[in-house]
Amino acid sequence: MKKSVFLGALTVAGLTAGAAAAATLDDVKARGKLNCGVTTGLVGFAAPDANGNWEGFDVGVCRAVAAAVLGDPMAVEFVPTTGKTRFTALASGEIDMLARNTTWTFSRDVDLKFEFVGINYYDGQGFMVPKALGVSSAKELDGATVCIQTGTTTELNLADFFRTNNISYEPVPIETNAEAQPLYLEGACDVYTTDASGLAATRAAFENPGDHIILPEIISKEPLGPLVRHGDNEWGDVVRWSLNALIAAEELGVTSANVDELAQGTNNPEINRLLGTEGTLGEMLGLDADWAARAIKAVGNYGEVFEKNIGENTPIGLARGLNAQWTDGGLLYSPPFR
Repeated sequence: MKKSVFLGALTVAGLTAGAAAAATLDDVKARGKLNCGVTTGLVGFAAPDANGNWEGFDVGVCRAVAAAVLGDPMAVEFVPTTGKTRFTALASGEIDMLARNTTWTFSRDVDLKFEFVGINYYDGQGFMVPKALGVSSAKELDGATVCIQTGTTTELNLADFFRTNNISYEPVPIETNAEAQPLYLEGACDVYTTDASGLAATRAAFENPGDHIILPEIISKEPLGPLVRHGDNEWGDVVRWSLNALIAAEELGVTSANVDELAQGTNNPEINRLLGTEGTLGEMLGLDADWAARAIKAVGNYGEVFEKNIGENTPIGLARGLNAQWTDGGLLYSPPFR
């Protein structure tokens, strides 16, 4: 008797979870717009241009999902969030997904009840100082004042690093990157610390970027990626495989320029499955056959998104490094499309 009651409860729980999982995909389709949480403004990753159009590396993920689901990469409402507000915005349903240089950690995944659907940037925390400070290592920062965004893994890593090295610091709490820039430039803090990619983006926006150096120490692992709510399995699959489509496309040589031609059919079965000319992968996601082709055409493959927004030929100037494809010695890798 107990067993049947238990199984009945599981069935009800499963049905409830299933209903919740389907909700976000259905909501986005019905709304005709994706609500995507981004940073309040970090050039190269997510920031509005002079006309108010959002651009950047993380913005590309949002637009790829919108293209896959709605057929329109511009059908996105960008919701700026801070380190403190981002998780509330996602948990409350204000946004459908968060694509905001957010680190995948145990507690965020498990305790906060979110699901990270992949990693779109392998990063690590660093330190930026004025050249005039005459410092060449983070271990020389004893007694420094440090601008630090509250509610972030950066804040926790900073405390760990100084404690481990038996040195002290004075935190200068900030809410956003935009708030940090003038404080740092005015000398209200000796040091600015955040993910190394964020430091590069911040420095690129300075009037005299050459007056500032990023110290050699990388003190943490910061796997950054998009996330959704727990229990949102169907929606999580859509966001996960939209990101994977961009990663796989680069490895397979599919670009925004040749995707239409390749979508006519090729001799490579995985390209055909990715672009919907073979198999039923789109149907499995609750989308049509061309979902991935639309995402790739809209924003380009992963390499195109990287090079356009944060690559070595941009003011941000980031090398691929760990974010190179696995075939080029990096960590970037999509599970198979089969």
